[in-house]
Amino acid sequence: MSATTYTISEMIGKTPVSIEQDAEEIVFLFSDGTKGVFYHSQDCCESVYVEDVMGDWSDLIGHPILVAEERSQENPNALESGTWTFYTFRGIGGSVDVRWNGESNGYYSESVDFKMMQPNGEDRG
Repeated sequence: MSATTYTISEMIGKTPVSIEQDAEEIVFLFSDGTKGVFYHSQDCCESVYVEDVMGDWSDLIGHPILVAEERSQENPNALESGTWTFYTFRGIGGSVDVRWNGESNGYYSESVDFKMMQPNGEDRG
């Protein structure tokens, strides 16, 4: 059985009722009970974390997500290998831009993982 692939475009049109963020995870809880979870499946020799947030999460609460975009670029300041992953979320109440930083020795993932979860806590898929 193959792994389920999720895209952040699945968030478009959904209305967040809460958004929780720490250094290693961002969780959107939507009005339909589903969750959108940004995280990193940690392996041996990499570090991936939320480095910067511009905007106020509360501006997105109660309004449908109109834009959910992801882009990435090489982090030129990384010691060995690094990737910045940027997310933009917009709704009629405002917008939030997030930068994740991923660093490794070049042999491990520096990417951010995303999944959608059903109201019962199981992966959608």
